[in-house]
Amino acid sequence: MPRAVNNVASRARRKKIMKQTKGYFGDRKNVYTVAKNALEKGLLYAYRDRKNKKRNFRALWIQRINAEVRKYGMNYSQFMGAVIKADIKLNRKVLADLAMNHQDTFKAIVMAVKK
Repeated sequence: MPRAVNNVASRARRKKIMKQTKGYFGDRKNVYTVAKNALEKGLLYAYRDRKNKKRNFRALWIQRINAEVRKYGMNYSQFMGAVIKADIKLNRKVLADLAMNHQDTFKAIVMAVKK
């Protein structure tokens, strides 16, 4: 009995990889084994960096809040403690945006929590 290799499925699998590596540099785009390794590594980086992106943005928001709140004689940790105690339901993303783009509103929040 002849050996069945299902060449259609194998070719489709390779084409899928090659399509995803389109635009890569050098052999990474046109040699299957190299392309497969490059794609796997790229997908690992993408997964890892989706997590890191959230971490980096949170750090940025904290820096922006801290920089703005120091103008009013507080530091970040004192301010966030006071915000929680005052039961203000604004997250760091919103507070950072207010600190950057709406200083008057942010100042009102700082004065409200200072009392």
